[in-house]
Amino acid sequence: MEYYKELRKYVGHRPLILPGSVVIIQNEFGDVLLQEREKGVFGLPGGLMDLGESFEETAVREVFEEANLNVTSLELKQVFSGKEFYYKVDNGDEFYSVTAVFIANSYEGSLKANLSESIGIAFYSLEAMPKGLLPSSKKFLKTCL
Repeated sequence: MEYYKELRKYVGHRPLILPGSVVIIQNEFGDVLLQEREKGVFGLPGGLMDLGESFEETAVREVFEEANLNVTSLELKQVFSGKEFYYKVDNGDEFYSVTAVFIANSYEGSLKANLSESIGIAFYSLEAMPKGLLPSSKKFLKTCL
């Protein structure tokens, strides 16, 4: 079971601080890899940290789980946190995210979506981002590219 789900047993819906990582991956044309998480909702590949993981390990694991790619070189661009990154989800859970944003300078593998975590995964031009791009992903891209 994921760490935050274990915590929820004890704290209910009260706010948690949840660390995680996302990775900005660009292809040779400068297009950015986005995951369609649910119908019309897009974000950068990434997710929450497991116990004992570093931000880098989280980034590598999440990209492999979601996109079937092995990132071989990561550059930390910035860590985002604070009141701006407070969320309350539909089930009432509250959290503040602490997100390390990395750029993948190289990657290997064959792009393939993990359909248990998303609808699809594809590269998108910076000039033609999907309308449903998450606000946090917009901020990460604007700040880090």
